[in-house]
Parts: sequence; structure tokens; C-alpha cells
Amino acid sequence: MIRRLIVVALALAVLVWLGVRWIGRRTAPPASRVAVVDTLSSAGLRAARLYFAARDGGGLVAEARDLPDRADLHERVTQLVAELDRGPRGAGVAALPPGTSVLHVYLDDRGLMTLDLSRAFRERFEGGTTAEYLALASLVRTLAANVPQVKRVLIVCAGAPLATLGGHLPLDRPLDVSDWP
Repeated sequence: MIRRLIVVALALAVLVWLGVRWIGRRTAPPASRVAVVDTLSSAGLRAARLYFAARDGGGLVAEARDLPDRADLHERVTQLVAELDRGPRGAGVAALPPGTSVLHVYLDDRGLMTLDLSRAFRERFEGGTTAEYLALASLVRTLAANVPQVKRVLIVCAGAPLATLGGHLPLDRPLDVSDWP
């Protein structure tokens, strides 16, 4: 009698387990959604502060966003520059030349970040002194706000030194983040 109860209980447990698996398969979200949810839940979110040009060109406006937390410096900086390239969700205006992306990034132990940007940064830049200042300020302030180890930023483009972006501000030496309040 006890053996029969154990066999029946095991059989019911197996049937319940199979039923739960079958129902779970029918209601599971598509694999691509699962991957995104798993990435966000395993990595977590972190608050980021992005800086865009003010609509009147008179300075920068800050915009807070929650971004997936990235431990790797290259991934974090790539993500920040990609968000700047996407543009603001609020009152600001994108300041970086369209299509700007990160090729390489290196941060030394003294706080010097060498940032190698795509050719689009140089080739698609349009504007004068104000546009040049706002593009650089947007980039430097966003990096300084989200990567606290950064003290200075040296910008290169497609692996080559960049003397200037638009002919007004020198880029042949690092930009001190304290000069870009």
C-alpha cells in the first residue's frame, strides 16, 4: 500500500513538472527579449548624466538616463558616446557630429583618457567656434561626470592625432576636465 502511494505521488509530481514546463514554453517571450532582460537584470542599471547643447547655443543642458551598468571601461565609454550621438530626449540638441563612435579608449593611472573616435567626428563636423566648443564640452563633461577617474582627455580620430576639430580649439594636447565646467 505504501509503495503504491509513493508510485502515485511520484507519477503526479512528474505530471505536474511536465505540465509546468509545457505551459512555460507556450508563454515564454521571444528569445531576443529574454536576452535583453537577462542582460539588464544581470548587469543592473546605473544613472548616467549626459550633456547636450542648449537649444539657444548658450551652453550645455544635463540629461539623466538609466543605462545598463558596464564594468569594462571601453564598453562604458562607447555607450556614453553612443547616447550622445543618439541625441537628447529632452530640451537639448545633439552636439557631436552625427555618426561619432568610439574606436578605442585608454585610461592611464594618472587620469589621462586617450579617446580614439571614428572619422565621422572630424569629417561630419559643421559649424564655427560655438559648435566646436559645444561638441567638445558635451563630450568632456559627459565623460568626467560618468568616469570619475578621468582628469584629462586626449582626443584622436581614426588613430591619428587631431590638431583641431573646426579650426578654433586646439586638440593637440589633452583637455583638462576642470576647464570644461
